[in-house]
Amino acid sequence: MYFISFMFLVIFVLISVGFFTLLERKVLGYVQIRKGPNKVGLFGLLQPFSDGLKLFMKEQFFPMNSNYMLYMFCPILSLLQSLFMWVLFPYYVNCLEFNLGLLFFLCCSSLSVYGLMICGWSSNSIYSMLGCIRSVSQAISYEVSLSLILLSYFLLIDSYNLMGFYSFKGSFWFLMISVPMFFCWLSCCMAESNRTPFDFSEGESELVSGFNVEYGGGGFALLFISEYSSIIFICLFTCMVFLGSNFLSIFFYFKLVLLCFLFVWVRSTLPRYRYDKLMYLAWKCYLPMSLNYIIFFMLLKVLCFYHFFLWS
Repeated sequence: MYFISFMFLVIFVLISVGFFTLLERKVLGYVQIRKGPNKVGLFGLLQPFSDGLKLFMKEQFFPMNSNYMLYMFCPILSLLQSLFMWVLFPYYVNCLEFNLGLLFFLCCSSLSVYGLMICGWSSNSIYSMLGCIRSVSQAISYEVSLSLILLSYFLLIDSYNLMGFYSFKGSFWFLMISVPMFFCWLSCCMAESNRTPFDFSEGESELVSGFNVEYGGGGFALLFISEYSSIIFICLFTCMVFLGSNFLSIFFYFKLVLLCFLFVWVRSTLPRYRYDKLMYLAWKCYLPMSLNYIIFFMLLKVLCFYHFFLWS
């Protein structure tokens, strides 16, 4: 049953990635006052499937001086890493219940930078290597703040298990007590998933696609799927932590789609940062704020325990 449930999960994740790309292209089209994909199927609904078929049926090629085994294996590694995070998906029954779900998420999400590094290095291209170096400097900067922000909320629920948030269901949103932290978390998530305005490892305007510039066909499609599946999971994680985690309700998934739309909206609106400015932002702004919020939440917890014992 575990195997069947996770196979279903992987299939639906891949389908949702296809339709997320369609949503992105549609939204970007309307933002730029054009239609977007609308030819294949009704309203262009079959466009993701035709694009996937086209990419996987293209001829595979590789640069002459590349490290061939690593070059071919790296997109598969990236896809496995992004799908591994979905093990944390909160099934109501028949799920793997992680008592240390937070640590599992942090370990899996921080592994994504290795995929970018190996892609950039094994291609043996100057532009790929530039994207690789940028991704490493970016990861060092924001991941400290990302883990501290998460830790403060797991301190509140007194557990590292994601199912601990389910006990609050829709009754209380942690967003209500920490709006600034929510926006810090969102920008850290955009840096985590290499999205505009923090897409330094890709840098389409100056690096011509950055770390994956030498990839085409199936390899590019696998990198693309891994990026978008991690975006969808991060949106799901954000909904669980900040926006009430009643995942049996249809409104939970509406909030998830709205967050995915926010990622696309930011891409169509904001220009790219200089990457030294992201490092400044992460070390000088987000890190002090997250440390202060941890202290605030610890005091809140102590006060709650004090009043509980006082009244009991």
